[in-house]
Amino acid sequence: MPRIAPFPAIRYAPGTDLQQVIAPPYDVLSPADVAELAARDPHNIIHIDVPTGGDDRYDEAARTLASWLDDGVLVRDEEPSLTVYRMSFTDATGAARTIVGVLCGLEVVDLDAGGVLPHERTTPKAVTDRLDLTRATATNLSPVWGLSLASGLTAALAVPGEPVGEMVAEGVVHTVERITDEARIASITALLAADDVLIADGHHRYSISRTYRDEVRAASGRTDTDAEFTLTFVNELVADQLSIEAIHRVYTGICVDELRAVLSASFDVEPAPAPTPELLAEMVRLGRLVLIGPDTTEWLIPKEGIFDNVRALDGAYLEHALAGSSAVVDYQHGLDEVLGRVAAKDVTAAILIRPTSLAEIQRTAREGLLMPPKSTFFTPKLRTGLVVRPTAALS
Repeated sequence: MPRIAPFPAIRYAPGTDLQQVIAPPYDVLSPADVAELAARDPHNIIHIDVPTGGDDRYDEAARTLASWLDDGVLVRDEEPSLTVYRMSFTDATGAARTIVGVLCGLEVVDLDAGGVLPHERTTPKAVTDRLDLTRATATNLSPVWGLSLASGLTAALAVPGEPVGEMVAEGVVHTVERITDEARIASITALLAADDVLIADGHHRYSISRTYRDEVRAASGRTDTDAEFTLTFVNELVADQLSIEAIHRVYTGICVDELRAVLSASFDVEPAPAPTPELLAEMVRLGRLVLIGPDTTEWLIPKEGIFDNVRALDGAYLEHALAGSSAVVDYQHGLDEVLGRVAAKDVTAAILIRPTSLAEIQRTAREGLLMPPKSTFFTPKLRTGLVVRPTAALS
């Protein structure tokens, strides 16, 4: 089982307007987004989390962090703490929801060591940027998102901690509360350590933490530094604590007619209504996928028995159906974004898929399985800058 650790968090000073200084995670930002955030406030966390400039940009980020600490823009907790993080929003069905978890240090374990489990295969991705930033700043800035298989975390976080910040982004109220009571910290960490944690989002961040930990071990000769843990938001793996959207598939390397022909061996293809949010709900109700071309929208209805030996995941169905074809897959969240790419002929076709079910996520965890890449899109997105975790320095 994984070890869980409180830590002396770095936070913006009391009274800071968090609306101006908190940012979305780096990996969802365009260059224009970064520029807008940087211009919003000279102390926006983006100046550290996504440094711009030349080869010295990571050292500059470290200097900025140090100066903000010296000037009192950022302050460090005097004692180790856990941070309760609540995200309150209205979901796609119109229901009021609150997802609650805890920002903590999660143990960095070796690949396949158990305790902290991946949930999907990852796509190749450059890791130098995040690793170089961690080396320079000796901090964890953007949290990994983990799902605890232990029961009772939601109830354990029902009582608020000390309020330390609130901000609103894209209709979501993000609230953080500090817990310093040693008995309550011990109770929460013991609960989390009772079962595995499944990585929901941030596989690459967690992998980078493993590389960094190994570098600190080699430099220090120790295995008891803060590099043994990484900043992680952990919430409970239960239905009311998850909000999952689909990451749709878009294709190049194949024309729409050829794609339809290949798919017809596994799916019955029928005309479908225009692609709308209502159609996404209808897909779930009917158990269907949707093929979208420049001039067509069609149901993809799985043929009876064709996927009996395939995991009940739309991504797995499509991998199976398109194996050996010339189709080159990419991934796109958001219906409007998918339709925009098809209309712009950035891709030749798209397939809308359904969100992954809670049952399949639980099965992934318990059976040690991996989903296809980009099987889940967890929402809302965690914000960067509400909590910064110091880690061991390399020197």
